[in-house]
Amino acid sequence: MTNMRKLLILCLLTAGNFLFAQRAGYWQQTVDYKMDINVDDNNYRYDGKMSLAYSNNSNQNLSKVYFHLYFNAFQPGSMMDYRLSNITDPDRRMIKNIGTSDKPKTQSKIATLTPDQIGYQNIQNLTVNGVAANFTIDGTILEVTPSKPILAGETVTFNMEWDAQVPEQIRRSGRNSAENVALSMAQWYPKMAHFDEFGWHLDEYVAREFVAPFGNFDVTIHINPTYVIGASGKLQNPNEVKGYQNNATIKSKNGKASWNFKAENIHDFAWAADPKLVIDSAKSNGGVTVYTAYIPTNNEVKENWNIALKLATEFFDFCEARYGAYPWPTYSIVQGGDGGMEYGTATLVTGGRNIKSLVDVIFHEAAHSWYQHLFGINETVDEWFDEGFTSYIQDIAFQHLFERKGSLDTNPVINAYRAYYKLALSGKEEPMSLLADYYKTNYAYSNQAYNKGAVMAEQLGYIIGKENLDKTFLKFYEIWKFKHPTPNDFKRVAEDISGINLKWYFNLFINTTRTIDYSINKITDREIEIENKSDIAMPIDLLVEYQDGSKELFYIPLREMRGEKQKETYALYNDVKWTVLTDWFWTKPTYTIHLNKKVKKAEIDPTKRLADIDHTNNIKEVSK
Repeated sequence: MTNMRKLLILCLLTAGNFLFAQRAGYWQQTVDYKMDINVDDNNYRYDGKMSLAYSNNSNQNLSKVYFHLYFNAFQPGSMMDYRLSNITDPDRRMIKNIGTSDKPKTQSKIATLTPDQIGYQNIQNLTVNGVAANFTIDGTILEVTPSKPILAGETVTFNMEWDAQVPEQIRRSGRNSAENVALSMAQWYPKMAHFDEFGWHLDEYVAREFVAPFGNFDVTIHINPTYVIGASGKLQNPNEVKGYQNNATIKSKNGKASWNFKAENIHDFAWAADPKLVIDSAKSNGGVTVYTAYIPTNNEVKENWNIALKLATEFFDFCEARYGAYPWPTYSIVQGGDGGMEYGTATLVTGGRNIKSLVDVIFHEAAHSWYQHLFGINETVDEWFDEGFTSYIQDIAFQHLFERKGSLDTNPVINAYRAYYKLALSGKEEPMSLLADYYKTNYAYSNQAYNKGAVMAEQLGYIIGKENLDKTFLKFYEIWKFKHPTPNDFKRVAEDISGINLKWYFNLFINTTRTIDYSINKITDREIEIENKSDIAMPIDLLVEYQDGSKELFYIPLREMRGEKQKETYALYNDVKWTVLTDWFWTKPTYTIHLNKKVKKAEIDPTKRLADIDHTNNIKEVSK
């Protein structure tokens, strides 16, 4: 490829991608919640009042709008109940064993809930701009028909009153968790559904995660004054409630204390409450106040949470330099739920873990502050973009901060690669573009979303160069923070940064179950033949060691890339000559390299970032 041709292609890619760095005509809806919640902790119920300002920033009038009522999933006969009964590998947390050792059988926990154990949200009153609106409830979706359409560009106010029962702890939210947290309040309020250029997103709550418009939250919770709450946002009255200040004067009215939390520009709000929770906090160098709310059951648990708090503050500083600054003043790590789950400026995690597990889950959920809460990714459509990129950040941060490995000169997410290889060879893999709820197995979903998604990110660095990948993360942050990007938006930024066309990679790796398999077919002291034995073509890094002890890295671009990466700064490439060869094209299965020096051995991708399902044929020595 001539230098002039390279320059022309780079200019065209850069100009085109700069113009469309943010989707033409992009808009997004906004919400402003103000809620007043009165909790009956004896019966695990609450009454709610909400004033919601909804801004229709789209270019069309809305004759209907929708809310999610997630608690309604925890009722016998719900779609979630039937999913648990019919999927081959149901979530073990959500089922009971009712068989025998010789005849195993399971049952959905939801199917056995009694009327005083189920979850529900009953809408008592609903108005739009003070005028009563018609509404119907179908499963976990509330459909609202205002008396007149909400016009394009108009902001209207919904006023809603509802009563709810908190279900037994089965998945994420609920009462009386396995660790004896009284209330895990996630997906707990009528939540405005997301409307964007793709239409309304009205996914029934079956198993997976979410998408929602950004907005502000002002939440007041009235509860028994013995309770301590950890929540999204910043507590406005720490001197009037239990747990946050040693000299607090706990105020109560009608036998209840009132907790007021506020947060700006988030798209979900969660909280947990229990009399046994204790609060601790620390501040990162970047100014983020990190709170922990946990139950100190023993000295080991206390010590683990103290260590985790310190590491969490380091995590936010670490991520700021690599993925963009965390923009909110607080982050709360709250014991609750059934594992780990991210919400706006907060996470609920189970707390009785060993230190490695506790830090690992906190890093994962905190990384969701970028991929999904700073970038409002549609997790029901692009689950790998959310979970996979989060897992990628989690693993890198864990190796740097917990394992203190320092510089990482080979694949930092190699365990995700290994899990992906196992999936790819299992016969259970489905395309990564499949809607999250529709995978045939939880095994396929988990490994696609978390592991193949992390592979997607790291392998992108192999294609465009790790330095360009780092630049892509930061540029993406600048363009898409507080918005709703798609994977194509990330692709366009990566193309803009690198000057490399990536259509082929995103299409094949996301939309198909094709695999990568390259081999060194033949090697002599003057010639090497490489073969693409698979149905995905990739650029190749080939490290050659000569008989005189010197080394040379032969880089073979893929023709579809219409560009090439620059030499990377891996330590194993120090003092290694970098030679760019003529591009390879996917219609030709073999590629031959002729050499001027006597070869000793050759290896495809010594950094192990190419997701090659068979590494046994990637290294070969000249026969003596």
